[in-house]
Amino acid sequence: MQPTLYPSNTTSPTDGTSIRQQQIAINLSMVIGFFMLAGKWYAYVLTDSAAILSDAAESVVHVVAVGFAVFSLWLSRQPADKSHPYGHEKISFFSAGIEGALIVFAAVAIVYEAVDKWLTGLELQNLSTGILFVTGAAIVNASLGGYLVWIGRRQGSLILVANGKHVLTDSWTSLGVIVGLALTIWTGWLPFDPIVAILVALNIVWSGGKLIRQSVGGLMDEGDPAIESKIQSILSKEAKDRGLEFHELRYRHTGTSIWIEFHLLFPRGTAIESAHWKATEIEAAIQSALPYPAKIISHLEPAVGHDVPHQQLKDATE
Repeated sequence: MQPTLYPSNTTSPTDGTSIRQQQIAINLSMVIGFFMLAGKWYAYVLTDSAAILSDAAESVVHVVAVGFAVFSLWLSRQPADKSHPYGHEKISFFSAGIEGALIVFAAVAIVYEAVDKWLTGLELQNLSTGILFVTGAAIVNASLGGYLVWIGRRQGSLILVANGKHVLTDSWTSLGVIVGLALTIWTGWLPFDPIVAILVALNIVWSGGKLIRQSVGGLMDEGDPAIESKIQSILSKEAKDRGLEFHELRYRHTGTSIWIEFHLLFPRGTAIESAHWKATEIEAAIQSALPYPAKIISHLEPAVGHDVPHQQLKDATE
């Protein structure tokens, strides 16, 4: 029986169930984002708190970022065409980078507003009511963020993972705000409010910077030692079981799947049908063992003298 392209323990990036799960997750993030934004801005109007303003600003960024994530998720699923022969999956890294940049922008705005309020005079009110709103938002965002990261990792979607981490950052932001407001109520010292806002902004910068770093690494096809080790282990076993060797292993992550290339070395005189069948079996074995979709290309070569044509071609072009 011929090996299947996507074995049962992994999911094709175009599988109907996978697409529906990802779409539901990102739509849920959008809807909840709007509700969180409305609740936090209402809490800010009630309290005039810089800390709550920082939390609300983070929600503005979330709504904008998740809007781009919705577009990116749609585009990443579009098939390859003449202008993009390798597909559109790398939009995932652009999405993560834009989300990270928006997070950093929000942090700068938060610091500006906090300092401005501190210098112009602090007047806070209804802090207990504000804490209730922010606490509710923190609980909802922690649940949503965990769900998005779980679905994203399960489906191999960087877009959902990045959005989930952003939502989790939002919940930590809310927690910091709660602590700051509680200290303000307990001590009566109003500067606790802008100080907490600034600390929250610094934490947001760290989170946004990591997303930008991940985006750049993905666009530059940065290697992943964990992925490489796993592929090496599987490929070594499968090649050895068939009396073969391999070299020239390369791989890159597109944001939703991984592309893998390698050369298989066959004994002299191996029939092309037999070589192709064994290569297909090895490809299927690798795909079956990985937790995310993979697109695999193997190049078949003779074990003896395989480097001669390459060297001749190299010499001819130099």
